[in-house]
Amino acid sequence: MRHDHLLSAKQLSRGDIEALLDRAAEIAADPGAVAGAHADTLLALCFFEPSTRTKMSFDAAMKRLGGDTVDMGGVESSSVSKGESLADTVRVVEGYADALVLRHPSEGAAKLASEFADLPVINAGDGAGQHPTQTLLDLYTIRENAGLEDLTIGIMGDLKYGRTVHSLAHALTNFEANQHFVSPESLRLPRGVRYDLHEAGANVREHTEVGDVLGSLDVLYVTRIQRERFPDENEYRQVAGEYRIDAALLEAARDDLTVMHPLPRVDEIAADVDETDHATYFEQAHNGVPVRMALLDSLL
Repeated sequence: MRHDHLLSAKQLSRGDIEALLDRAAEIAADPGAVAGAHADTLLALCFFEPSTRTKMSFDAAMKRLGGDTVDMGGVESSSVSKGESLADTVRVVEGYADALVLRHPSEGAAKLASEFADLPVINAGDGAGQHPTQTLLDLYTIRENAGLEDLTIGIMGDLKYGRTVHSLAHALTNFEANQHFVSPESLRLPRGVRYDLHEAGANVREHTEVGDVLGSLDVLYVTRIQRERFPDENEYRQVAGEYRIDAALLEAARDDLTVMHPLPRVDEIAADVDETDHATYFEQAHNGVPVRMALLDSLL
């Protein structure tokens, strides 16, 4: 890695990505080879929003590398509830740890934190902005199941507020993937994201119906509607449950289609998909450990 922090998928070159994915594959094949590699290293977990997979996999990754974690805990039990600024929180935490993983509801929070920190800052999701480590495990899962060359991918759901979508779409421009974006009109990719993708040479194709492209896809990446990002509950209700993938719909897909989801899911993927060969989302979640081990090993 050529960076002190990981704040955005835009930082990552194809070489960066391939090196990290190769290292993750090595670790997945022989986790014992890196046991103890970072003994006495402490990773601070500062999550201002709820998390299951990201937080636990970073915790597991650091401990499998021989280090340990210190956890800020919930916002309500920290000094944030007393009005402490993010800058002050970061300056305090850097005295306790060797690297910091930050999740925050405000877009740009990770970048702000990096300006006050003298230790590596890893963005674990900043509002509707970026989620670069999710992108790395997504790319690892795609490479393991469908390959990254000549890839045709459909990305479906909440493209407006979905930070995993924004990160993944940028990273895929390194591999000249064919990207199809499927969403309700009100949840299209933000104009700024579309502009950045065009500038990176991506051919952005947008659809309102997944059936228009399903038969041509190598990967279908499904996302939930980000209820917590909507400024108006009525706006959320208008689109909630509008798109749903089930086993019957997937009969029109290719036999080797890979269905992914960053999780948690609500009702956008039916339980009957779990029993098909298409379902890859639990494997995807498990891949967070070796990928984050590779990232920590590199940054530290």
